[in-house]
Amino acid sequence: MSRGRSKSPIPENGILPSRVPPWRDPEKRALAFQLIVLLLVGTLSYILFSNTQANLERQSIATGFGFLDKEAGFEIGESLVDYSAADNYARALLVGALNTVKVSFVGIIFTIVIGAIIGIARLSSNWLVAKLAAIYIEVMQNIPVLLQLFFWYAIFYESFSSPRQALNPVSGVFLCNRGLIFAVPEAHAAHAWMGWAFLAALVIGYGLHRWGGKRQEQTGRSFPAVRIMIALCLLLPLAVWLGFGAPLNWDMPVLRGFNFSGGVTVSPEFSALLLGLVLYTGAFVAEIVRAGIQSVGKGQVEAAMAIGLRPGQVLHLVVLPQALRVIIPPLTSQMLNLTKNSSLAIAIGYADFVAVTNTTINQTGQAIEGVALIMLVYLFFSLSTSVFMNWYNKKMALVER
Repeated sequence: MSRGRSKSPIPENGILPSRVPPWRDPEKRALAFQLIVLLLVGTLSYILFSNTQANLERQSIATGFGFLDKEAGFEIGESLVDYSAADNYARALLVGALNTVKVSFVGIIFTIVIGAIIGIARLSSNWLVAKLAAIYIEVMQNIPVLLQLFFWYAIFYESFSSPRQALNPVSGVFLCNRGLIFAVPEAHAAHAWMGWAFLAALVIGYGLHRWGGKRQEQTGRSFPAVRIMIALCLLLPLAVWLGFGAPLNWDMPVLRGFNFSGGVTVSPEFSALLLGLVLYTGAFVAEIVRAGIQSVGKGQVEAAMAIGLRPGQVLHLVVLPQALRVIIPPLTSQMLNLTKNSSLAIAIGYADFVAVTNTTINQTGQAIEGVALIMLVYLFFSLSTSVFMNWYNKKMALVER
């Protein structure tokens, strides 16, 4: 055998492998298809971008987000921050985004509460309660949410009179076609400290709850952490209020001209939007809660009652921890649906982000930039909600040994 030649490896079976053509190799074929699709998408995007740029230049429409620094020139009925028509478009869009956050946050809280109540009532042994819950679910689920918004908006405007004939059920509270107007405490330094005291009570209560859970696992004795937390949430702010001299001055609403001045006003648009979203989404959440509770075996409930646990302890220690693992994933989807459905507010005149952006587009002609902002803002809201709920879902998941 010559030294200059290397030995070629021979398989054990004595059969040399045949070369596979590139078009028959699954990996190479998949890579080629991906490159072709990427090339087609890039070409199509370039064509669309070039045509859009050419059309905008032909119509003398400026592009970019420079319009955000210009004066808006329009008023917004509801705002969580100071705003006037002299502010720029960026400030106006911020107001719209905060209005969307407000209705979504409040709506999610009320939806979870109503959905949990209706879902539990659906499983009630009382025939009337169970049927009423079932009727609510069927009716609300099968009426489009937009029609519900129109219905509640018409109810608020048709059922109540003008501010001069406003209903006054109790002192400092008025109900008219301008909304619900009620008195609030006047601004005082004590209120901020009361808020911090309330947050401190929640933190202390959470720490006691975790300590009580570990103590119960070790000794079997329960600790009333929830009742202590409720007491702290009431007593600590009360102590701060008393420490500041118990301020009792109120900002009372007063009729001046054709509207009320002072107090806080909850507009009919906000009320109709909130009511429609909560009642519609709450029906779906109720079914999710019912399914989650029914996923827990009856044998576990019977075993918990057999060892002497009270009904509240059975619900808190046995049913809910297991039901939440089934409830949280679909509940996240419903929370996202409520946030995205809030964009229907434009139909009843509520100044959410979509409505403010639509006004901005009409005045500036920046349609592409406006729609892009809407997409980015709702994407941010959805991803933020998903991140939080996914974190909570992982926290509630079973940890296998």
